[in-house]
Amino acid sequence: MTHRPAETDDAPDSEAPDSAAIGEDGYTDRTRWQAFAVAVAVASLTILDLSKVNVGIPAIELAFGAGPTEIQLIVAGYVLAFGIVLVPAGRLGDLSSRRRLFLIGLVVFLLASLFCAIAPTVELLAASRILQGVSAGLLMPQVLGLIQQLFTGAARGRAFGVFGAVIGLATAFGPTLGGLLIGVGGPEDGLRLIFWMNVPLVLLLFPFAYKLLPRTQPTTGAAKDLDLIGTALLGGTVLSLMLPFVLTTGAPSDDPARWWWLAVFAGLATVFVLWERRYTAGGRTAIVDFALFRIGGYRNGILISTFYFAAMPATFLTLSLFLQFGLGLEPVYAGMVTIPFALASAVTSWYSGKVVTTYGRSIVVLGLFGVVIGFGGVLASAFLLPAAVSPWVIAAFMTIAGAGGGAVIAPNQTLTLADVPVTSGGVAGSIGQVGQRVGTAVGIAAATAAFYVTIYAEEGSVGELMLYQDAFRNAALVILTFVGLALLLALVDLRGRKAGTLENTPSATEGLPQD
Repeated sequence: MTHRPAETDDAPDSEAPDSAAIGEDGYTDRTRWQAFAVAVAVASLTILDLSKVNVGIPAIELAFGAGPTEIQLIVAGYVLAFGIVLVPAGRLGDLSSRRRLFLIGLVVFLLASLFCAIAPTVELLAASRILQGVSAGLLMPQVLGLIQQLFTGAARGRAFGVFGAVIGLATAFGPTLGGLLIGVGGPEDGLRLIFWMNVPLVLLLFPFAYKLLPRTQPTTGAAKDLDLIGTALLGGTVLSLMLPFVLTTGAPSDDPARWWWLAVFAGLATVFVLWERRYTAGGRTAIVDFALFRIGGYRNGILISTFYFAAMPATFLTLSLFLQFGLGLEPVYAGMVTIPFALASAVTSWYSGKVVTTYGRSIVVLGLFGVVIGFGGVLASAFLLPAAVSPWVIAAFMTIAGAGGGAVIAPNQTLTLADVPVTSGGVAGSIGQVGQRVGTAVGIAAATAAFYVTIYAEEGSVGELMLYQDAFRNAALVILTFVGLALLLALVDLRGRKAGTLENTPSATEGLPQD
């Protein structure tokens, strides 16, 4: 079907996704949701590659003889590159063409997956994973910007609800899928299958993306300049913040000097802010619009998601290690323990996306309470129950955590971007994604360090099961701390909205009702 490309975000919302009415942007509701489906399918691939590799860590150690540093680079190097590229890619997409950046990112993701699949050494595998992270950083801000562009009002809430459900499923099913592929192919071939599976999927999605994604988009009329110096400073700032955490493995060989990177981060962040202010004062468009942070819902939403994503990937990683090393489960069965989380998360994410305009931040608060209860139950089950029973009860508590998690991601995403202008949708979404990736890097580093520090400290002095129970307990306490901080911020945000003290800046978009 041929349609006129999108030029505005003012198309009327419709309750019927299959309506044939053509909006002002030239899209029917059907083609709008088709374009959305392609974008979200690609986003799910990037998240799958964040989670499905976790269950393959023992296979990587066996196949390549990888040590803690190499493992951390393979797992967290992806996140590092993802985080560095996000904001520049979002800015480029807002200024030029989200569709073009999306297609470029898709090609890079295809090539990186191919390189991972055929990597002969662990060093080349780590380098290819970093390239994969770059491609994910190119893709994700375009997805968020496209959702902002294609939908308004209640339809946007529904779209983010579906987006959250799909991302939740990808995050939670990743370990199951990775374990299944390793079970089919064995440690080395199965590990390569994890990356080979991306190749036909990208080849299938590319022509649909080429045909369906909007060829034009709304602009502010501002000069389409890219702040190259600001881009470099921002990249250095994000790199210096994330790098010491990426290099943290919990092994005694960790170099304490890595923490000096945080001093570099403080210096670069200061220079970046000063440069951006000067750049803006000259009448040009900075890579980061600091006015966005005056929007209370946007600012709070980013902080909530940062702490939440510090907890979530770290949970799947350390739980997978405990189930395989501590309880002796095969990778496929270790992955299956997270299936209830995925299913429950998908249901509540879809539903919460429909009602977020009515209940607002209250849904996020309720969801975070569910996550705390679920993860607390997982910890208690792992530590107190016999090994034969523990996985089943853990799966039950993961259902509770998943039900809560589904009510966090999608509503928080909707509320975070509700008052952001469509013309800034890509970069605003990118900043939020940077927060998530920084949170992921910090969370994985903190939780895995707590896990392995315990292993190194207690190895040989206690039984193997108790050794891994203690390690998982310490990692889980770190994770629960992050969830608790997210809950505290959500409660502060909710109280501010009810008291009418939350500062918001009006936007050019159709916003959501406040709590």
